[in-house]
Amino acid sequence: MYAPRVLASMLGALAVFAIVTYFLNGSLASTLLQTAICAVLMQVGYFLAVLYLVWKKTREKERQAAALMQLASDEKAAPRSLDRPGHFNR
Repeated sequence: MYAPRVLASMLGALAVFAIVTYFLNGSLASTLLQTAICAVLMQVGYFLAVLYLVWKKTREKERQAAALMQLASDEKAAPRSLDRPGHFNR
């Protein structure tokens, strides 16, 4: 999520919301209050979305690290074969 794009989209959505709310209510005070509440809710939603993305990326990295650790432990436990290039089998 690119922050400036999200901010511009949020301001556009708030402007449309304010215009529609003003035409429905006809009250400037009510429109400003409802638009402010809408802005706070949008910011909370944006924060939760970023928090989710960070959590998801962290979980993915932890899984990759666990898989690498498992692979490393499997390589240590596996018997080494002499059937590699450069070794003689007698």
